[in-house]
Formats: sequence, structure tokens, C-alpha cells
Amino acid sequence: MIQLDGVHKSYDTGELEVHALCGVDLQIDRGEFVSVMGPSGSGKTTLMEILGCLSQPSSGSYQLAGRAVDTIDPDGLARLRGEEIGFIFQSFNLLPRLTLAENVELPLGYRGVSRKLRRERARETLEHVGLGHRWRHTPNEISGGERQRVAVARALVNRPSLVLADEPTGNLDTKTGNEILSLLEAVHTEGNTVVIVTHDPQIGERAPRRLSIRDGQIESDRSAV
Repeated sequence: MIQLDGVHKSYDTGELEVHALCGVDLQIDRGEFVSVMGPSGSGKTTLMEILGCLSQPSSGSYQLAGRAVDTIDPDGLARLRGEEIGFIFQSFNLLPRLTLAENVELPLGYRGVSRKLRRERARETLEHVGLGHRWRHTPNEISGGERQRVAVARALVNRPSLVLADEPTGNLDTKTGNEILSLLEAVHTEGNTVVIVTHDPQIGERAPRRLSIRDGQIESDRSAV
């Protein structure tokens, strides 16, 4: 599913060059559930951006589902993200004036899906995360945990093969965070590949495979016994 070979990523800040990733080699098979742990500035978010085709490596290669990402033009990358990848962010990124259903159906709109089918799929996916009865509500009418459930639904509405979650429990209390993790575990059991980035070891340890990244390099790669 995912193959990184010798991936480097550098940023030129004007005064100095920052090396965010330093020769990362990584393979993730289809259907795995992987956590990426590390302190702030370790490179884990940069790695997530590359996996999600939001950023290109400075050098090295990345293949997603057998396709060399650096050979795909910008329009093709946009289609790839829309069809194959679901994103979940710490800050929810919901549009406050839209209903929950309208927020969830946004990715389908970018793909040209009809309004009727968009609404059906959005309500179906909200039902899947336990919020089918609240589809007419707006984000400011629900709790933080429910907003993250909506964000999960939006990530799943395109039925992606890869789900990327960047600190998805960072703004939630422990109980609600555990509920979101249980939901992601359920998404994994349905056959999706799930990669979750977190700075919290207690969250990362729930994944069957755990990567630790520091100073732009993979420090350890462990699987649950």
C-alpha cells in the first residue's frame, strides 16, 4: 500500500535549511493499523503530509498503491487524494454554517457526485459513526467529541482505502478520545489501512504496529505481540 525509499524533506526558512525527514524507508501493507509517535518537531507531521500527497519529498521515492507519486500531475494528485485517502485532523476543520450532513458530503461534491447521492451517502456515513439522528444540526450545536465523529464521517464518505489521522484526539478529553480511537479501530477492522500520528504514547500503544520517529528518522518499528 505504502512504500517510501530514502525519503528526505527539507525546508528553506531563508536563514537556514531545516531537515524534517532524513532518509526514511517505510513499508505499510494494505489493511494495517499503524501509529506514528514522536515529540514535537520530530518529523511525524511532515511524514503524514507526504503520505497524504499534500507534500512532495525533497528526494527519495514514494509509491502509493503501486503508483509513483512523483510522476502524477497536480490534478491527478487531487483525484488520488479524493478517491483513496481520508483525512482526520485535530482541529476538526468543519464549516460552522453548514449542517453536519453538508460538511460530510463536501468531498463527494468535489468529485461531481449528484446532490441526491451525496446526501444519501452523508446520512449513511453519519449513521455509521452514531450521529445519523443529528444530520440537520450545525457544528456549534454539538460537542467536541461529536465534531470529531463528524470529521471521521467526512473522511470515510468517499470510502477510501487509506485513512490518515493527525492527532485526532488532541482536543478531546480522555474518555471522548478513547471513543474516537475505538471508532478508528472499527474502521480498521472493516479493511481500511489506518495511520495515526500522535505525541501520546498511551494512544500510540493501541495500534498493532508502532513507529517512533525522532529527528526526522524512524527510531523504532514495533509490532504488538
